Amino acid sequence: MKLYDFKMAPNPQRVNMFLAEKGIEIPTVEINTRERAQFSESYMAVNAVSQVPVLELDDGTCIAETMAICRYIEELHPEPPLFGSDAKEKALIEMWSRRAEFMGYLNAADMLRNSSPAFEDRGLSGVPGGVPQIAELVERGRNAMGRFFDHFDQRLGESAFVAGDAFSVADITTFVTIRFASRVEVEIPAAANNLNRWYGEINSRPSTAAL
Repeated sequence: MKLYDFKMAPNPQRVNMFLAEKGIEIPTVEINTRERAQFSESYMAVNAVSQVPVLELDDGTCIAETMAICRYIEELHPEPPLFGSDAKEKALIEMWSRRAEFMGYLNAADMLRNSSPAFEDRGLSGVPGGVPQIAELVERGRNAMGRFFDHFDQRLGESAFVAGDAFSVADITTFVTIRFASRVEVEIPAAANNLNRWYGEINSRPSTAAL
């Protein structure tokens, strides 16, 4: 088994943090997306949509998409349970993971892809060119991130972790989303006391050294 990885990219960071929480090490192959390695013929044979990460199994099966990789690892290594232990926990973790992705992560990605010169003419992930940047998406993303911060600050005033009383993959998604947003100079508001408290606690976990 091996992981096609690029440690500077947020989705591989989510997988690496998940693996660190599990205490698992998997050999990696670096795909430097800054050098457009994801568009090489050899890598597109691994993942036709030219994105990282990908987990390649010993039988040659390739599993793409961050959450699919994490779920596969969870099935092999159920302790500690990061997707929940019963129906209620699993549903809440799924709910909050999706909120973190849709309310936060995707907006941060839109902001970066539509503002950074590195993504000029590449406004969509996995597309080598021909997709112009849309400046309006940057401001829309900034406004949406404000809603994300407010919503998660309120949640973390009610709960020790994003999806409940225990650390889960929802915390990983939320944490990496906030780190990702900082790359476009969007930070947790100082007034978001609950979210800032939680972020500091997660940032002190040993698994963040994998990022």
